[in-house]
Amino acid sequence: MKRPHWRPAYVGVGSNLDDPLGQVEAGIAAVGAIDKTLLVLQSSRYRSAPMGGAEQPDFINAVIALLTRLTPDELLHEIHAIEAARGRDRQAGRWSPRTLDLDLLAVSDLVIDSATLSLPHPGVAERNFVLLPWNEIAPHFHVPGLGSVNDLAGRLDTALRIERLE
Repeated sequence: MKRPHWRPAYVGVGSNLDDPLGQVEAGIAAVGAIDKTLLVLQSSRYRSAPMGGAEQPDFINAVIALLTRLTPDELLHEIHAIEAARGRDRQAGRWSPRTLDLDLLAVSDLVIDSATLSLPHPGVAERNFVLLPWNEIAPHFHVPGLGSVNDLAGRLDTALRIERLE
């Protein structure tokens, strides 16, 4: 019988409703409590403008690094359950405000494109609120098919509004 091995995984954490900083902190703690998963690093917190052009509050964002024995689908299921417990409405639309948003950014060197999961997370290379915090904790991580986090962060549009909080 083959034992599951530990894999690195990265999760983007964000919120812009109901005490966003508190939501981000609670989300990080909840992800860190997932069975067969260890929270190993977390970035600073960032304040960023919302995507999509809709009028809404700024987001607070961070990225966390995990080691997990869960499959990517199992980990995704767990983080969706945490979002739901924190009041996330997945029916609200793509660019809508959120109490808690947990995005599975990458798991090891896996590339997955299924009906339920895409790894690496789509659009990650253009998102300053993902790449800047991710670059703090894993600059040399190679995002499959895209390059290192540090290289991707270096190509960001510097005109996009983002502020490091700590």
